[in-house]
Amino acid sequence: MPRLSAAVRALVLPLVAVVALSSAPAAGAEQRSSGLPPGFTELADVDPTIVQEMRYATVHNFTGVRVEGYQRPRCLLTRPAAKALHRVQRGLLRRGYTLKVYDCYRPQRAVDAFVAWAKDLGDVRMKAEFYPRVEKSRLFEDGYIAAKSGHSRGSTMDLTVVPLPVRRTRPYVPGEPLVPCYAPKAARFADNSLDMGTGFDCFDTLSHTLDPRVQGTQRANRLLLKSAMEAAGFVNLAEEWWHYTLRNEPFPTTYFDFPVR
Repeated sequence: MPRLSAAVRALVLPLVAVVALSSAPAAGAEQRSSGLPPGFTELADVDPTIVQEMRYATVHNFTGVRVEGYQRPRCLLTRPAAKALHRVQRGLLRRGYTLKVYDCYRPQRAVDAFVAWAKDLGDVRMKAEFYPRVEKSRLFEDGYIAAKSGHSRGSTMDLTVVPLPVRRTRPYVPGEPLVPCYAPKAARFADNSLDMGTGFDCFDTLSHTLDPRVQGTQRANRLLLKSAMEAAGFVNLAEEWWHYTLRNEPFPTTYFDFPVR
């Protein structure tokens, strides 16, 4: 952990406790990362204070099922991306915030599963939350689903900013009533992050990072994340406020398919 003031350390302690439930490194952490392809690491081995809420290892995502290739809720990244993310975290901790990742490395088989799901027009179980204003038949044409993803190159992540001390996000209950991802923060699914104007993976133009309709505190929160990430060498995808890629990624043309396990 970086050198921090006593006050900030007091805020970080609950955060570390939350992370420890699922992703904190144990004595064999270095050995675990060594089982990955060369150049990859567990984010928790580089920075255990970054909160992990790996959505595709759960059923609370736009498909409504645990996604193929996500056998464990672990954030895997290339080492340069993980180290750059640690630099972002170090700065945010001093300001009373922490990063939270929703997705990191994504196996190609998971991308293939997204494509297959998008072709099944009858499966709209999560439409009311994640794409209420978009017809499923248009997900390819509108660019929400594609056959390749930068995530599979290992240096792209989906993330947000959470205020300290971290409050636990309640678990999703399958079958519970769904609320549009662009609803007011108090109405949509609970998330312990700052209010970014929409939830994660919201298939809507309101998710565009600089959409002019997003103003005030919501816009300021997006810009907080954007400025912190860009200062560490990341580039934002303009259509998704949560999506960032390391500018000098080590595998710019390689799409990996090893599972997250």
